[in-house]
Amino acid sequence: MTKSAAVSGETSILKLRLYVAGQTPKSIMALSNLKKICDAHIGDPYELEVVDLLENPKLSEEDEILAIPTLVRKHPKPVKKVVGDLSNIEEVLAQISLGGGLNK
Repeated sequence: MTKSAAVSGETSILKLRLYVAGQTPKSIMALSNLKKICDAHIGDPYELEVVDLLENPKLSEEDEILAIPTLVRKHPKPVKKVVGDLSNIEEVLAQISLGGGLNK
């Protein structure tokens, strides 16, 4: 899922990947919470990819996923991770923060 189309060569786009396992209540809650956080605090542009490990289990190796749901900030570097249902807004924002540039 992409919130905003990436412009070729653009490097400032926040890239997030959410790892889930099927449609469990915790996975659904994590995605819902993340969408609310992005809409309220991040703005455009950003990319959000949802990876269902029941469909693609090998993708967990790339980001060394040990628990689900897990949110991974892929870009900008360094990679950051948040595990759980993402209900702690402050923790999520602290991990995906770009140094104050996320607020609408």
